[in-house]
Order: sequence, then structure tokens, then C-alpha cells
Amino acid sequence: MTALREQHDALLFDLDGTLFRGGTALPGAPEALAEAAGLGCRIGYLTNNGSRNGGQVVDHLRALGFTADESEVVTSGQAAARLLVDRLKPGDAVVVVGSKALAGEVTSAGLTVADRAEQAVAVLQGHSPDTGWRDLAEACLAIRAGALWVATNVDATLPDERGELPGNGAMVAALVTATESQPLVAGKPEAALFHEAVRRAASERPLMVGDRLETDIAGANGVQMPSLLVLTGVSDAAALLAAPEVDRPTYIGADLSALRTDPDRLRPIAQAPWRASRAGDELRLELDPGAERDGADDPIDALRTLCAAHWASGGGRPSRITATGPAAIEALRSLRLAAGG
Repeated sequence: MTALREQHDALLFDLDGTLFRGGTALPGAPEALAEAAGLGCRIGYLTNNGSRNGGQVVDHLRALGFTADESEVVTSGQAAARLLVDRLKPGDAVVVVGSKALAGEVTSAGLTVADRAEQAVAVLQGHSPDTGWRDLAEACLAIRAGALWVATNVDATLPDERGELPGNGAMVAALVTATESQPLVAGKPEAALFHEAVRRAASERPLMVGDRLETDIAGANGVQMPSLLVLTGVSDAAALLAAPEVDRPTYIGADLSALRTDPDRLRPIAQAPWRASRAGDELRLELDPGAERDGADDPIDALRTLCAAHWASGGGRPSRITATGPAAIEALRSLRLAAGG
């Protein structure tokens, strides 16, 4: 059997929701990366969270049991600073809404950090749990006065071990409302992070691995890179079924153990012994009653089968999903898809 990881010379990983949640590594994630690296795969870490610089990301990864080097890390803060440098003059002043690490990316790029809107020609906005109203107020005044506005990312939520928390996109939305403007976005799904990660890995056959359809998967599709969606973070089975074509992954896995799996088993195609059909807006799932049941009723296989039938018929959000038989009902329940019938 050929494993998915054997088909690629570099594996590019999202962090939050893919490798860890907050301060906790996801089960088996450090081991999965170590195994892949041991087989010769180069590793890249791509994060839309601009609150940490590369060194801090490495420290966090190592504390959770991952082997990481700063040269393997590409952050949205780095990409955002590059966007500013390409559009400003050396020494120009920037209002930074975000962490000290993000401010450090600005100064490292040869720009200065402004305390007040009147001093600034640009605004850089990234995630920080300490962002307050006064920070947003200075950014609002600068943007309304014509300052260039760059956001590290627009992720609405940030995965945490306690659940989904407000992400940078939630704070960006507040300024969109207050300024009636839109920022330039540096992070995924924009191409900059992907191109930089591929360059650093000197990769010809990269694979993007992530948990969020509209950033990790859409960004990989945008640069024509194959992708693996893992269901350990933000995007769930219902979101996957309803995903537009630009957000659909090449492969679907429950978690990073999918890297050890035959890629044909991971594709969103009909996976025996599951069968799915669509009539109108209704999807139906069943297990072949004559099939060998030993280990063959994996609910993720059921999801891949449902995706194949649903997407082939146009996609969209199904109004009803039904199941025939106990195994199919249990599969939908484990996927948190409502089962009628």
C-alpha cells in the first residue's frame, strides 16, 4: 500500500485546529509529523495567526512535542509586513493593532510603529487577546483618514481547547463596520504564504494539510496544490458537504493518521461498502447489506461517499440527509449530520 505522505516531498501544515488546540497537541499529531519527517518529507508550518513571530511559533511547537525549526515557519505577520514594505517607504509609520510580536515584524521590515492615528500612513491588524476599544479607535481614525489597511487574516474564529473563540476576522469586521472600508489580507487563502512555504521547502510535490475549508483548502486550490482536510478543527462534515467547488479538498481524513493511508481511500469518491444517492435536495446513505462488515463501516468513508454523490449532483446545502439501516444512522450521528428516515 502507498501512503499519502509517500506521494509528496513536503507536507505543509496549518497549526491551530490541525496540530493543536490552544496549549494542547492533538492526539497523535507530533508522532505523525515525526514519522513523515523520518521518511524524508520536508515539513512546513503555515499559520494565519499573526500574534507570534517565527521564533515564538517554534517555541510553542517544541513545547507540545513537535520538532520544528524557524526556517520552516511562515506566518501571516511576516506576509503582512512584506505587503507593507512593498507599498510604503522605509521609516513610514504604522498603527499596529495586535501583539508585540506583530509590531516587531513591522520594525524588522524597516518601518516604525505609530502610537496615534495622526502619525500613521498605514494600519496593520492582527490577532491579540489584549486588543481593546482604544486600539480599534486609533486604527479607525487612521483608516478613515486614508491610511493603507492590511490584515494578517480574516479568520472569524480561533480554535481553542475550550471551543471556538473570536478570531482576527471578528475584530476586522468591527473596523469594516466602523470605516466602511476593506483591508488587504496577507494570510490564507491568499497565495503569499503558500509560495513562501514551497520556496523554503524547495518542494516540487507539496501537500497542504489543514482544518479550515475557506482558508487552508481554498488557498491550496488557488495555487493548484493538493490538500488534505482533517476534521479536528473548524470545518465539520456539514460544512464540507455544503462547500463550493473552490473550497473542496483533494483528500478527507479524520485526523493526521490519514497521512499513513492509501490516497485512493481518502478521496471524496464512493467508498465501498457505502452507497449514497441524491434526489432533489435530499441525500440518502446506506451500507451494502451484503458487504463484509469487519472494519468496513468507517463513518469518514461514509462522508467521502456522501460528498461524491452530493457534489456530482451540484452540491449546495442539502435540506435533508436520510439513512437506511442502523450502521448508516450511526455513521450520520457520529458525523453530526441529522439522520431522518
